[in-house]
Amino acid sequence: MKTIKINWGAGIAAVYIGFVAMILVLVGMSTSQKIDLVTDHYYDEELRFQDKIDKVKRTDLLPQPLTWEVTNNGLAIHYPKMLNDQTISGKINLYCPSNNKNDRSFDIMSNGNEQFIPFSQVPDARYKVQIDWKSGETTYWNEGVMVTNHAGK
Repeated sequence: MKTIKINWGAGIAAVYIGFVAMILVLVGMSTSQKIDLVTDHYYDEELRFQDKIDKVKRTDLLPQPLTWEVTNNGLAIHYPKMLNDQTISGKINLYCPSNNKNDRSFDIMSNGNEQFIPFSQVPDARYKVQIDWKSGETTYWNEGVMVTNHAGK
């Protein structure tokens, strides 16, 4: 059996080629990684952050808070009974951190100070529920986390 002798130059070249190959594989993997931002208008959202803080403070001062519950069929939102149903308006955003294609937005349409969003309109995922609403001229903000699972019905 013959023994193969490897000189220093060949060893250094092999290590260098191996390192370059590893870097190229890592670059290829990182460029194929999907990155979803919370919003495409990140700077504009940052400028309006103080408004959100003020809305949260007003929400905390409500004697009866907005609540929601996840049922087998959908998301049930309960607006404070003390507010006039006709003056409640705004947006409900369901933000899915893992896939922006699952993001959903609904207009607030309160009926008897309640609103129901069926899961047939929302894919299975973990969502950050963001409710930006107002009653009259007073604005409020609520947020939390919701997980949908149609298979668990």
